[in-house]
Amino acid sequence: MLAIIDYGLGNLGSIANMLKVIGEKSVITNIKEEIMKADRIILPGVGSFDAGMRNLHDMDLYALLQNEANGGKPILGICLGMQLLGRKSEEGKRSGLGLIPFDNIRFHFPQENGLKIPHMGWDIVDFKQESPLLQGINGAQQRYYFVHTYHAVCDSENNVLMTCDYGYEFAAAVCNKNVYGVQFHPEKSHDFGMRLLENFVKRC
Repeated sequence: MLAIIDYGLGNLGSIANMLKVIGEKSVITNIKEEIMKADRIILPGVGSFDAGMRNLHDMDLYALLQNEANGGKPILGICLGMQLLGRKSEEGKRSGLGLIPFDNIRFHFPQENGLKIPHMGWDIVDFKQESPLLQGINGAQQRYYFVHTYHAVCDSENNVLMTCDYGYEFAAAVCNKNVYGVQFHPEKSHDFGMRLLENFVKRC
C-alpha cells in the first residue's frame, strides 16, 4: 500500500489512477496512522514552496515525514513535492524537510536567450548514475513532462540521478538513500512515467 500525501496541493487523483493501472493500491490521505502503515510514501505538489511547507506544518506532517524517511521508508517527491525535500527555496522563506542536501533556485537566463519561465512541456533527460528508480529505463532516451519555475541545486553530484537541459543543465531527479525526488510529473508522462512509478513501487 502506498500513501499519497494530501496536504492540499497536487494532482492526487492522477497519481492514484496511474498506480492503479500498474496494479498497485494506494490511499490519498493526511491521516498519520495511515501514512505510518503504508509501505511507501508519495509526496506530490503543485504550487508555492511556502504554501506547501505551511500546510505540512499545519497538518502536523512535517516531523512525521522526517521520521518515516529516517526510518528507511521509501519516499518519492514529485514536482513541488521534490522541492520540499530540500532545505529551502528562493521562492519563499520557510525551511524545507531537509531530507536531501539541496536548495531550490529560480531559473536565471540572459534576457536575449528568449527562453520562457516556467519551463513547461515535454523534455529529454540524461541519466547520471544507476538507481533502483531508473532500473531498466536508463538505456533509452526518456521524455517527461515538466512545469516549474524553480529547480534543485544539489551540494553533491552523488545526489543527482537525472539532469535536463533548459538554458543550462539542472537536476531533474535526485535521491538520498531511500528518499527520491523528480521535478517532472510522472503521472503526466505516459509510458515513461508509468515505468518510473513502477520502479519506485517494486524496486525502491
